[in-house]
Amino acid sequence: MALALVLALAGAGGLCGQQRGAAAADRYDHIFRKYTKRYFGPAFDWRHFKAQGLAESGLDVTARSRDGARGIMQLMPSTMEAIQSSAPDLVSIDVPELNIAAGIRHDRALWNIWERVATPLDRRRFMFASYNAGSRTIARAQRVARRHRLDPAQWENIRRIAWRVWRWHQVQTLRYLR
Repeated sequence: MALALVLALAGAGGLCGQQRGAAAADRYDHIFRKYTKRYFGPAFDWRHFKAQGLAESGLDVTARSRDGARGIMQLMPSTMEAIQSSAPDLVSIDVPELNIAAGIRHDRALWNIWERVATPLDRRRFMFASYNAGSRTIARAQRVARRHRLDPAQWENIRRIAWRVWRWHQVQTLRYLR
């Protein structure tokens, strides 16, 4: 659904508002393309990450959550510090390009965690769910799926048992994925 929103925004604009709508819709596209290519390769659709930025902050560079997440990709300062330990060039959470770069780099680390899931679509869902809820929460969900004799490598099974996972605000995560 979020990808559909990005696609709709990419085609936004009428006769009078076409330039303004297109400029707003295209905002940061070159940055999302650049860092998707850098961290995922040219075949990965950059619009998934733009949709993520829209879901996280509405592409608002000044966005701050009550928990302290900041910027377009809503990175926690502790996550940014961890990213900076292996990527010292990502010096600021508050610079839009660096925030997007760090968010996509973090996505790549999460992508690598889920290399053994059932399908590429499942892997993408596990990655984005981990970004939203934390990889430990999703790993807990996998343990619950196993206890219920479900394949923990299939996202559909995680979705089915989500309500059983202790301390997971699953409604938020499932909505985030849609």
